[in-house]
Amino acid sequence: MSKPIYELVNELPTNNITIMVLRSLDFVVPGQWENVVGFENTIRKVTGETDEAIIQQIGERAVRLFNDKSQGYQRALWLYQTVDSTDSALGTAALANKIGEKISLLGFLNRITPNPEKAQAIDLAIKLVVELVAFCQINGIPGDSIGDFVASLADYSGESLMRMAALVCIDGLIPLGPDFILKAQSTLGNLSPQELDNNSTFNRIKSLVPGNNVGRQLDFIATSFDSVKGWMGNFVAERDLTPQKIASKIQSFVEVSEDKLDYLAAFLDMTTNYYEHTGIQTLARRLIERAVAEI
Repeated sequence: MSKPIYELVNELPTNNITIMVLRSLDFVVPGQWENVVGFENTIRKVTGETDEAIIQQIGERAVRLFNDKSQGYQRALWLYQTVDSTDSALGTAALANKIGEKISLLGFLNRITPNPEKAQAIDLAIKLVVELVAFCQINGIPGDSIGDFVASLADYSGESLMRMAALVCIDGLIPLGPDFILKAQSTLGNLSPQELDNNSTFNRIKSLVPGNNVGRQLDFIATSFDSVKGWMGNFVAERDLTPQKIASKIQSFVEVSEDKLDYLAAFLDMTTNYYEHTGIQTLARRLIERAVAEI
């Protein structure tokens, strides 16, 4: 059992590195994301309601829905939180690898840390599957409903669209470059079930990934990524996104040169939790919308 949903929303930060990064990506999805914090404030924003008694009623209903373990809200939250908590370790490992490249005395770090590009490609694919599975949990549909998820992307907005924008920019373009889709597909195509099972993020979330063994789960991850690659490719092309454009926006508060984007990627992994932050906001919105519909 996590903290109550109202507490999670009340505790969302109003300003930190995650917030600054997300605000810097406003040019990607202009005006879509506002950092709404506070449970009562969120109810007012989502519903436009001003009557205190009705706001109280909506809030109580939303809390009951979240607490109902037969619903998927708590599992979705756990997925958002877990995929972010393992990011810090990924960033640390990537940074250790880069240090090992630069300093010959510490070259042994290259041998004990994962290949950063391969690790980032796996991370991107797993995050995408977390979004898919969380979507299914929130909407009460089977976890392998890839078609429903892909169709829903056309209607993504607000914090959900910002989360996907950040996924493409922060976990795709910056660490892997403009060919991030091809690199991720190539990595998945050459990945063995054992290698996937050795991935710390996958190992923590695999109980919720469709497939009754790791081999089938790897197939599901690859199929999911293949199904969303068109949406991601169009997203990048329509906005003419490049790693340099994204980095230039982030450079307003993080000093990094354009030839050091691998360091920037590691830094962002270590210091941001945009999946958890926007995930809590998505959960709050969905719970409030459902509560209103049921009252």
